[in-house]
Amino acid sequence: MAGTVTINEDECIGCETCCELVPGVFQFDPDAGKAKVANPTGASDDEIQGAIDACPVTCISWE
Repeated sequence: MAGTVTINEDECIGCETCCELVPGVFQFDPDAGKAKVANPTGASDDEIQGAIDACPVTCISWE
């Protein structure tokens, strides 16, 4: 594993790209208007990395 995936919620713009690409890991929180990591082990590292690479504000990373 590349580490634990995290979202910097202060930087998240709520575009839902990560939620669409990897719904097993990311979920949109409508109350906060931002994405959250719901299940950090819900997809392969490659799938998660795809969401990291696709994030328009680069707020998703490995810790």
